Amino acid sequence: MTQTRAATLLTVLTALLAVLITPAPASAASLQEVTGFGSNPGALRMFRYVPDGLPAGRPVVLAVHGCTQNAAGYASGTGWLRLADRWGFSVVLPQQQSVNNASGCFNWFQSGDIQRGQGEAASLAQMVDRQLADTGGDASRVYVTGLSAGGGMTAVMMATYPEKFRAGGVVAGLPHGCAQAAGSPYVCMYVGAAQTPRQWGDRVRAARPGYGGPWPTLTVLHGTADYTVKPVNMTDLVEQWTDVHGADQSADVSDTVAGYPHQVFRGPAGNPVVETHSLTGMGHGQPVDPGTGSAQCGTAGAYFLDVDLCAAHRLGLAWGLGS
Repeated sequence: MTQTRAATLLTVLTALLAVLITPAPASAASLQEVTGFGSNPGALRMFRYVPDGLPAGRPVVLAVHGCTQNAAGYASGTGWLRLADRWGFSVVLPQQQSVNNASGCFNWFQSGDIQRGQGEAASLAQMVDRQLADTGGDASRVYVTGLSAGGGMTAVMMATYPEKFRAGGVVAGLPHGCAQAAGSPYVCMYVGAAQTPRQWGDRVRAARPGYGGPWPTLTVLHGTADYTVKPVNMTDLVEQWTDVHGADQSADVSDTVAGYPHQVFRGPAGNPVVETHSLTGMGHGQPVDPGTGSAQCGTAGAYFLDVDLCAAHRLGLAWGLGS
């Protein structure tokens, strides 16, 4: 063997040995299912995402998918996981089962699933408690959001468990008690319910009798061309939650965000209590803005609509998740 060939062989063997003895990189965080999170009266499944190395004392986001969706698809489509890695918080992603609803919708309209201590509402509350216990999360910084039926359940959780959530984000969803007020979930979705702001607020107050606050603040994102859940539901959500917070129904800020009408309603103390984003021309779905920019997130697809505004990012900013 010549000296050159020997040197080449030695180089190859050294490189091979380095590959063999170099430890594999730590596995990246992934979506994991959690079982045994409580009595689970709503018979839901719980998934969660915890970024690698997440310290204790970080926020928790409960993100509730829409009809025909599942936890994994909602996690990736919305962009919440990317934001969790960037800003350092964990995400709880409940999943509906077909035995509960054939279309995979959370039952925001069923009286047995929208009351404190019962059904799906109780299961979602148990998921939050389990996540806080397992991660050492900050119980004062828990947030809830959802799309469509998940948006309806977001309003349910804000009303029935207000002490658990600092804020909520309803995307193309509905106010708490809308199906009961309208007499039908479909009337609620397509027409809305004839209620005064006080009547809307009373439905929230009745969900947690004797509770004196503080109440969660609300952000709503809704498309003006949504023919599945009509935009009147955003108006009704504003009336409901401004009344709960003791605010009037006149916006204190009216401007644009990413070219879309944006309003802020302030409470008696001057703090924002309700915020709206009206997505001009958008149909039924979650606003996303795919890309690598600092304000971009989400993946376009069915019910994930690329409108150059990412709902998860806007909610995260409103909630101060990056701090």
